[in-house]
Amino acid sequence: MAYLVLIGTRKGLFTATSDDRVHWSVDGPAKLDADGFTAVAEIFAAACDPATGRVLVGASTFFGPSIWRSDDHGRTWDEPVNAPMEFPQDLPYRPLDYSDTAGIDQPDSTKTNTVKKIWQLAFGPGERVWAGVEPTSLWTSDDSGRTFAFNRALWDHPQHTTWASGGAGPAVHTIVPDPGDPDALTVAISSGGIYRTGDDGRTWDGIAKGITVDYGPDPEPESGQCIHKVTRAADGTLYAQSHGPAYRADGPDGGWTNISQNLPTDFGFAIVAHPTEPGTVTAWPVGESMDRTPPGHRIAPWRTTDRGDTWTAWDAGLPDEDYFGTVMRDGACTDGAADPGWYFGTRCGDVWAAADGGAWHQVAAHLPDVLCVRAMETP
Repeated sequence: MAYLVLIGTRKGLFTATSDDRVHWSVDGPAKLDADGFTAVAEIFAAACDPATGRVLVGASTFFGPSIWRSDDHGRTWDEPVNAPMEFPQDLPYRPLDYSDTAGIDQPDSTKTNTVKKIWQLAFGPGERVWAGVEPTSLWTSDDSGRTFAFNRALWDHPQHTTWASGGAGPAVHTIVPDPGDPDALTVAISSGGIYRTGDDGRTWDGIAKGITVDYGPDPEPESGQCIHKVTRAADGTLYAQSHGPAYRADGPDGGWTNISQNLPTDFGFAIVAHPTEPGTVTAWPVGESMDRTPPGHRIAPWRTTDRGDTWTAWDAGLPDEDYFGTVMRDGACTDGAADPGWYFGTRCGDVWAAADGGAWHQVAAHLPDVLCVRAMETP
């Protein structure tokens, strides 16, 4: 088998290919469009579908955000003729964040909601694709990402008044499908909490109660938590990295258990579950408070095989000198194989890969700021 890695950066999309996950060929930045504007676009979202070879990329240029699609593992690209997302014209205006005071003297009726960034793309069954967007909204496509429908039920959720803007903006940044139920979906919001639907998005239940905060008046709110990432294990258990501890959900109604006790810090962004082994999860801790660099200035993911009860640094092959690049919420993944490869990229522009539990090998170095990493097996 061969392997493809999509690397979304502040300056375009790069791709890496390998036959052994050790030796890599890197190409880019990719010119997704004929004019080459996407070679300098911000790539916040990418998604791979190994079953079809299809790849989607969300790119933001000075023309605005759009979605590019490839049906041949990223060799050629196609963009929808029309903008794939447009908020309903009758939708009441909602500020991008609480500091959005532009045109404050204008009545809300003169303002419009505008898609600012595409933060997440996820494949579902058939032609289904989900997109998480800033401002905080979820969109659904049933034609492989050519057009999208706005999910009004999540936007209008009664708890939306508790949602605020995280440091990167107010967005649905995490989408977690349920492989066993096409109508079930979990999303995470910054800063809004975690929501689940079991009826294909017609209704949503908040499921973040029990995740604590130390930056608000209520230490245990039902919603409004700053969730950085949620991942689903092979047995359906959810794991979350919040703006604070990492957590495990012990069942749909069992609440959340803090699993950060044996991690080097109580803070991080990325967390990724093993695709086939329940209880095996990898996290990328970040220095606490406003440090935002790896603990001890040593880049290393931490791995658990017992559902977060214990953790071990997984640092074989990684630099042993000072390193200051962090891994962002979508900067890590597996390729989904039965014997999976693991991948992560940093804000210093470096990308690494490892076979399951093995030593890390550098995929790329000195790229622009890495925003997202996605990978899959290819023929």
